[in-house]
Amino acid sequence: MLVVETIARIRRAHFVQGKSIKAICRELRISRKVVRKVLRSETTEFRYERERQPMPRLGAWRAELDRLLTANEARSGRERLTLIRVFEALRELGYAGGYDAVRRYARTWRCGQVSGLASAYVPLSFAPGEAYQFDWSHEVVLIGGATVTVKVAHIRLCHSRMLFVRAYPRETQEMVFDAHERAFAFFRGACTRGIYDNLKAAVDTIFVGRERAYNRRFLQMCSHYLVEPVACTPAAGWEKGQVENQVGLVRERFFTPRLRVKNFEELNAWLLDQCIAYARAHRHPELREQTIWSVFEDERPALVPYAGRFDGFHAVPASVSKTCLVRFDNNRYSVSAHAVGRPVEVRAYAERIELRQDGRLVGEHRRCFGRDQTVFDPWHYVPVLAAQAGRAAQRRPVQGLAAADGTGADSPQACRQRRGRPADGRDPDDGAERWLARGRGRLPRGAARGRPLRRCRPQHPGPTPRAGNADHHPDSRGAAIAARAGGRLRAIRQLEENR
Repeated sequence: MLVVETIARIRRAHFVQGKSIKAICRELRISRKVVRKVLRSETTEFRYERERQPMPRLGAWRAELDRLLTANEARSGRERLTLIRVFEALRELGYAGGYDAVRRYARTWRCGQVSGLASAYVPLSFAPGEAYQFDWSHEVVLIGGATVTVKVAHIRLCHSRMLFVRAYPRETQEMVFDAHERAFAFFRGACTRGIYDNLKAAVDTIFVGRERAYNRRFLQMCSHYLVEPVACTPAAGWEKGQVENQVGLVRERFFTPRLRVKNFEELNAWLLDQCIAYARAHRHPELREQTIWSVFEDERPALVPYAGRFDGFHAVPASVSKTCLVRFDNNRYSVSAHAVGRPVEVRAYAERIELRQDGRLVGEHRRCFGRDQTVFDPWHYVPVLAAQAGRAAQRRPVQGLAAADGTGADSPQACRQRRGRPADGRDPDDGAERWLARGRGRLPRGAARGRPLRRCRPQHPGPTPRAGNADHHPDSRGAAIAARAGGRLRAIRQLEENR
């Protein structure tokens, strides 16, 4: 077979240098037939293609091989046999040929089965307010100096191409609810259809065709916002191609180079600003005379009006330990001491945790996304501490209290705010709360018995006579008790004055 270099040398030697065919044959050591073929054809490349592939042994087995290939193609991807397994099945039927003949025939058969239009797509068009598309992506950022893989929720209006992006630590159902709520609040409305892939937070079961069994809580969210959910065909990303392209665009423009932020609040605020800036600066791909933001402003009246916040939580039952703790998502959260002994319902939101028992709120905390961490609210342990007098500075809920300056998440002021009390108010009739807010010392006896503490002037009795003294007064024992009580009251008074 002639190579391209040899053909080029023959053509240059004859047409440029003027050499004869005999001289070219003597110089290049090729036949005159080849030289004449190159000069007469005026082509720069010769290619041989076999028109008919002989298959002497496979010829009688073509019908059986077609049947095996057709049956194998009808199976699902998980159950589909490899070509070597098809060859082994054919050989068990009596085929005595080799594997190469089966492989070449199967390649030709597959090309004939697949239509030439398989890689072509029909452009989609959406009316204003008709549909939006939702998808997730994973991006890497630096949060507080640590490398974190965040889950980014993408929502895109199909008509105006307006985008909304928000990052979360997890890719769970409550995050899906929060992303929709914030996106619809930003858009000031929702579309009539929502296009999703088959994410677990939305779809429980995939049936043949377009039929799906959707998650009950997900359907409640769609009903709240008057959205009809539509699930794509599995492994058919082109059915929601706009949001798929948005994932690549956001990764290239927003997350490259790697972002450095302090927390998720700063990251999401920056992402929202970037979405608005991108929409204002770039033109619409179809309406070239307008920007994405201007088309979005025109689309807003066609959206379904915003229906308000959806109570988007993921509920799971849990038991309460004797230490007033509930375990959820590899962490522990405290509940009110009155909830011990009965199960509670954990309502997980995107940023907080609610714990309810018989519909009554028994605990609420900011959600923790670490592992093996314990989140206390010291007010949950007030009844227990009031019933167990004694030193409690070493107890874990009390150790979490802030210093006497009252700053911090577990300071007395913050605890009062969580319980609906004024941050600068004082409750002189609740001795247990005053003791707990200080986080040290002994619980006063009055608080242990459920009686209010009262400020009184301590008495200073004289020295107590010894037991063997003849002048021992019958009330000397009561005077000693009064002296000890006076010492306790002085300590309590000092604590109150320091506040």
